[in-house]
Amino acid sequence: MRKVFIVYFSFILSLLISLPSYAIKIGLQTSVKEIGVGASTGAVITDANTNRNICVLEAMKGYEIRPYKNKMAIKYNGKFYKIDSDNIVLKTEQDGFVSVKSKWYRGNLMIQNKGGQLTVINDVNIEDYIKGVLPSEMPSGWETEALKAQAIAARSYALANLGKRAKDGYDLNDTTEDQVYGGASVETEKTNRITEDTKGIVLIYDLKIIPAYYSASAGGQTVNASAAWGNDLPFIRSVPSYDDDVKKNGHGVGMSQHGANNLAKQGYNAYQILQYFYKNVRFARINPEYYH
Repeated sequence: MRKVFIVYFSFILSLLISLPSYAIKIGLQTSVKEIGVGASTGAVITDANTNRNICVLEAMKGYEIRPYKNKMAIKYNGKFYKIDSDNIVLKTEQDGFVSVKSKWYRGNLMIQNKGGQLTVINDVNIEDYIKGVLPSEMPSGWETEALKAQAIAARSYALANLGKRAKDGYDLNDTTEDQVYGGASVETEKTNRITEDTKGIVLIYDLKIIPAYYSASAGGQTVNASAAWGNDLPFIRSVPSYDDDVKKNGHGVGMSQHGANNLAKQGYNAYQILQYFYKNVRFARINPEYYH
C-alpha cells in the first residue's frame, strides 16, 4: 500500500501521521483511437508488464500510436510497427518533458489499450502536478497569498482523492470534474515559486487530509456541502464569500477563489484565508524524508 507521512507545523504540534502516498496518476485521455506523443529529450518506451525496452524516441519528434487488436502500434519513420504490449510507459532518458494533446508534461506517460481504445495517463510527482494545476485553476496575476491558498487547497484535494478514479486506472482526471491540469505548458515562474514555497503543505481535519473543495465564486455566501451534494462535511461551513463583485460560478462549497483573492487584497495571508473558508482545520507538511 502506498504511504505518505506528514508532520504538523511546529507551532501546532510535532507528530508524524501515516497517510496514502502522493505520487499521482492523472487521466489525460480516455477511449481514443489514436494519439500523438513525443518528448523534449531522447526517450524510451517500455513494456509496463515486463519492464522491457521496446523502442527509443528521438527528441522533438512526433510519433503516432494506435490500438492494434489487443496491443498497439507506433508510427516510426513513416511506417507502423507493432508493439507487443497493451500497457506501455514513455519516459525521458534525462530531465525533460513528455508530450501529448499538444502539451508538455512532467513525469511519464502511461498508455494502455482498453477494449480497443487508448487511455493516456500522466504519472507525476504531486508537486509537479500542482505546478500544472495552480495557473490552470487561478490566474497567475492574482494576489500571491490567494495563489498560496489555492496551491494548498489543490494539493489537499488531490491527496485526499487518490484512487478516486481507480476503475479507470488513475487517480484524477485533468478537467473541472476534479481539477484543471494543464501540465508544464501552463507553468509560470510565479506559480512555480509559490508551489515550492508551499511544498508539502496540506489541510487536515481529525488527522486526515481533507478534500478542500473550492469554486470560482459563491455569489456572496458559500454553502454547506449538503446544499450541493446532500451530505454535510464537518470541515465545511457556510460563510460570507467576499465575492459579491462577481456572479456565482460553481457549487459554492468551501473556498471561493474570487473571495480568496479579495481577502488577500485586504491583507489576509494564505493560512488566514484557508482557516476562514474551512472549519476547524490545521496545517501539516508532508515529511520531506518520504517525499518522492
